[in-house]
Amino acid sequence: MTLLQNKVAIVTGASRGIGRAIAIELAIQGAIAVVNYASSSTAAQAVVTEITDAGGEAIAIQADVSKGDQVDALVNVVIEKFRRVDILVNNAGITRDTLLLRLKPEDWQAVIDLNLTGVFLCTRAVSKIMLKQRSGRIINITSVAGQMGNPGQSNYSAAKAGVIGFTKSVAKELASRGITVNAVAPGFITTDMTSDLNNPEDILKYIPLGRFGQPEEVAGMVRFLAADPAATYITGQVFNVDGGMVMA
Repeated sequence: MTLLQNKVAIVTGASRGIGRAIAIELAIQGAIAVVNYASSSTAAQAVVTEITDAGGEAIAIQADVSKGDQVDALVNVVIEKFRRVDILVNNAGITRDTLLLRLKPEDWQAVIDLNLTGVFLCTRAVSKIMLKQRSGRIINITSVAGQMGNPGQSNYSAAKAGVIGFTKSVAKELASRGITVNAVAPGFITTDMTSDLNNPEDILKYIPLGRFGQPEEVAGMVRFLAADPAATYITGQVFNVDGGMVMA
């Protein structure tokens, strides 16, 4: 039997990057992967095909997780099809980077709505189910930017710092029902989001391991936190996958 045999895992923003790697990794470990996407059905279906071609099980479901009605619809489809939700990975996120004095209110709000409010909406919807099951794993993808800040990312850093506070609060609320809530904070990971960085060599000097990470390395931490019994006694924690960039 594989590590996550027959567990149902919703991964938001799973059509590319870190979310894609997480969905594939959980499916490799036996989970039924629900590949959520906002707009790219072709990319999401490619993830599903990769999983099913390897003998796993996956479906793609479209939803903008910053919208409560779409989140509820997403979760309802999963419950109708699989009758349960065992794992939620809140990964969906965007950036709208610029310096504070140039930051438009709509770009502030868009980042907060998806990166923070989306985590709230998905967690609230899924926790109702997990409370009845008296079990569940909620894993929120935050960022080192939420711990140390980053010039030009005041909106993104604020949202990701909010995810950390949200994680700790909800972990305390749900612990008595056997539900764990943890966060994973990636550093600079090789994805579409980091492909446009100017002068990446300037960043590398701040990373003790001397390289950017890979999406699969973040997925490995998520796999650990999703597993029983390995992570059963871990909740309310933030795990950095950052090459040593942030050492508290």
